[in-house]
Amino acid sequence: MEPLLIYPESAPFHVVKTLEEGGYPFIPVGLISRITQLEPEEGWSGAIICADQNLDDAFFICRHLRTKERQISPLLLIVDRTNLDKLELREDLFDDFVTLPLDPREFQVRLQRLFFRTGRGLTQELIEYGPLKVNLETYQASVSGKLLDLTYMEYQLLTFLASHPGRVFDRETLLSRVWGYEYYGGARTVDVHIRRLRAKLGEQHESMIETVRSVGYRFGRHQK
Repeated sequence: MEPLLIYPESAPFHVVKTLEEGGYPFIPVGLISRITQLEPEEGWSGAIICADQNLDDAFFICRHLRTKERQISPLLLIVDRTNLDKLELREDLFDDFVTLPLDPREFQVRLQRLFFRTGRGLTQELIEYGPLKVNLETYQASVSGKLLDLTYMEYQLLTFLASHPGRVFDRETLLSRVWGYEYYGGARTVDVHIRRLRAKLGEQHESMIETVRSVGYRFGRHQK
C-alpha cells in the first residue's frame, strides 16, 4: 500500500508505534506545502491528523485534504477528549476519530475498518500460516478448513501472534499489546489463554505456539 500522511511531524508516540507494528507505511508532514511535494505517485493511501495540540490547525489541514483535486480518504482524526463537543457539524472533514489517551488496540481496529470500508489498501484481510487462516474481516479463524470456536480475547491473541511469526514475546508485552495498556491482570492470564488456544488448535497443530523457556511465547517460525 502507499504511505499514509501523518500530521504533524511530531505525532504522539503510540500513534507512530502502532503504525510501525501494524506494518503501515507513513510519512510525517509538518507543512501544507509539503503534502503535495511528498505525495506518492499513486496518491496517499489515507491520512491521520493529530489534533491534540491545535484543533483549528488540524481542521484547516482536513479541509485542505478534502478540497484537493485528489481527495484523501480515509481520514482519521485524533483528538483530546475535552474537544469532543467541537467535532459537531465538522463530520464532513473526517471519516472517523479516536480520542487521547490513545488505546492502541482501538486505534488499530479503527484503521482496519476504515480501510475496508473505503476499499483502500488494507494491510491484510487474511493471515495464513500453514493450515491456519485468520480472517480479519469476519473475525474468524480456521485450521484445515475447520472453524475454531474462539472467545474474543483468544481470537485477538491468536491474530497478534500469527501476525508476527517467529518473534518471541514475553508475557508482559502480550498483556499490553493484546489486552491493553490499562489491563491489570497478571501474567497467568496469558498462560491460561495460550493453553486454551493450544487445546482448540488440537494436538496436531498446538505446536504452532511454542513456549520459549524463561522468556515467553513464539508463534511458528519466521517465514521468508
